[in-house]
Amino acid sequence: MYEVILLEKAVKQLSKLPKKEADKIAAKIDKLENDPYPAGSKKLQGYEDVYRIRQGDYRILYEVQNERLIVQIIKIGNRKDVYK
Repeated sequence: MYEVILLEKAVKQLSKLPKKEADKIAAKIDKLENDPYPAGSKKLQGYEDVYRIRQGDYRILYEVQNERLIVQIIKIGNRKDVYK
């Protein structure tokens, strides 16, 4: 089982989202504990171990550290802004 860590930046971004969307995103993040590579996750080009999952118009960017069993949530945001 992986430990899920949210960076301070990701916590701020999550808190600014509408409650309904934030709840859905939090549920997706919780599921990463058991499976850091769920169906629909994609590895981002140009990064070593960074992946993204979708939740509606929002994206969750996270890094997987397999040797330490850690999933680190890097960024949460709207699909048009999250990759900048």
